Amino acid sequence: MTATDPLLRFRPEFPVLARSTYLVSNSLGAMPRAVAGQLAEYAEKWASLGVKAWASDWWEKPLEVGNVIAPLLHAGAGEVAMVANVSIAHAEILSAVDFDRGRDTIVMTALDFPSVRYVVDAMAARFGARVVVVPSDDGLGIDEERLLAAIDERTALVAVSHVLFRSAYILDARRIVRHAHAMGALVALDAYHSVGVMPVDVRALGCDFLTGGVLKWLCGGPGGCFLWVRPEVSAHRAPALTGWQAHRRPFAFEDAMAYADGAWRWLSGTPQIPALYAATAGPTIVREAGMENIREKSMRQTARLIALADARGYPVSAPRDAARRGGTVAFDVPHGYEVAQELLRRDIVIDYRPGAGIRVAPHFYTSDDELERAVGEIDDILASGAWQRHAGTRATVT
Repeated sequence: MTATDPLLRFRPEFPVLARSTYLVSNSLGAMPRAVAGQLAEYAEKWASLGVKAWASDWWEKPLEVGNVIAPLLHAGAGEVAMVANVSIAHAEILSAVDFDRGRDTIVMTALDFPSVRYVVDAMAARFGARVVVVPSDDGLGIDEERLLAAIDERTALVAVSHVLFRSAYILDARRIVRHAHAMGALVALDAYHSVGVMPVDVRALGCDFLTGGVLKWLCGGPGGCFLWVRPEVSAHRAPALTGWQAHRRPFAFEDAMAYADGAWRWLSGTPQIPALYAATAGPTIVREAGMENIREKSMRQTARLIALADARGYPVSAPRDAARRGGTVAFDVPHGYEVAQELLRRDIVIDYRPGAGIRVAPHFYTSDDELERAVGEIDDILASGAWQRHAGTRATVT
């Protein structure tokens, strides 16, 4: 299928693909060739315009870039704000929720990304709220009946992942939102592992908040995270974690806050302009490739990875049902950490997560041959004992 795969036409747009087998878009998407020119444009504006660059387009960048992301969410223009990272986005959301009138509970799952959990735990303690964490029986997915049972009349906010980061298990977000709204609760979806590898429609999902970033499947680099807030919610809520860019008249330097409308009110202080320049080339290519096409290929290639792992008897940490599976397949091989390090040494770029194993994440620019090569190299590393060169070592970043 590789020779006739129309999505492979995008490979020349990503320089790293010419020098490595890049299977880690669930962690950091490949950089588009155009980003170098975009960052050069940023530097040139700073050099030539100085402070006047703010008036040229810098001040508007967080919403301009948000408008590039919006079609991938089926959101409207002016509805998506770009923020520093998803931890900050969730802190903003929490700061806009009222934990009173008997609603003092935040519901999460045991498989949500820890960085978000850190924020929720810390802020809940300060707000006098309690966090209910729904456990996982198998480390792969969440019993959604148990999750729904945890969402009751005391729930103020449900903050869960759309796709679980370790296993790529897709939660039935629409069902969760319907139940939460019936209980009077708000829902914040962490869509970092869904936007860019599968179709996402915020209005069809019905959620109140959706966060994510361009770092991974959108190939937009670090520092470009997005926050969508349902307009009906945004009209009546504003974050306490805020800053001057969220002010209706920021350059009036007034003492009191007067929130701007729309996505502007979800901004904070001075934006991260270089990251925003880098953030648009990837999403633009993803839109051109087409989310339905990307999803179809992802399901096919992840199924092939599962078959390769099964043939070798490797335990797989990914859903067997393609409709429940995101873009990543993790499988646990003997000496997994050391094998992962040797794969990296051989320029087969994957990552390793304790409790899941080696995570392999093909994307729309991945050829079928690269999947076969990666698993073949694992065979060789185990058979030759090459993994032993990494025994006793531990890298900070895995």
